[in-house]
Amino acid sequence: MLLAIDTSAGTSVAVVDPASGRALAARDTEDSRRHAEVIGPFLAEVLAEVGITGAHVTGVVAGMGPGPFTGLRVGIAAARTFAAARGVPFLPLVSHDAVAADQSQDGPFVVLTDARRREVYWSAYDETGTRVAGPGLAKPDDLDEAIRASRPDAVGWDRVTALSIPARRLGALAADRLASGAPFAQDAPLYLRDPDVTVPGAPKRVKQ
Repeated sequence: MLLAIDTSAGTSVAVVDPASGRALAARDTEDSRRHAEVIGPFLAEVLAEVGITGAHVTGVVAGMGPGPFTGLRVGIAAARTFAAARGVPFLPLVSHDAVAADQSQDGPFVVLTDARRREVYWSAYDETGTRVAGPGLAKPDDLDEAIRASRPDAVGWDRVTALSIPARRLGALAADRLASGAPFAQDAPLYLRDPDVTVPGAPKRVKQ
């Protein structure tokens, strides 16, 4: 069984059958400010619904963003901790790829998620659902310019705004990659900006 977790937008948790890629249980919320409060109950609920324990999990899939620092790290920390405790693989994926896999677009499109601070995260996908540019970060007024800098022809593509990332799709993508031997994403959170909290500098000298 695969356990999939994403907190890059809302919070989404799913148990996925790796043989079929089918979600056996899922919990989702679009609330982007209660990741820490709901992640534990969601994990317990999906395992209980399927009738398994952590010992049955063979891999943990984590959405690596892009996402705001505070929310994103909750899901990644939960996934890493679960994988380490059970001694199973940690399987990182770009969160926007799950949104792309959930679309039935006839042509190419751009996935958008809220980055807060009046900014958006974006990723561009061709008609096959393959990411061809991004993830990137931009203010809405500067979005066309940011996309054009990476993929000029993507400026006019349809845009899909996601309020949460479907963990069931992350799990299905992971199952496909495990079966085909395709690579996973890099094991690095995609914050795309520096965190608010920084290491303090040296203390200032006080003149007597």
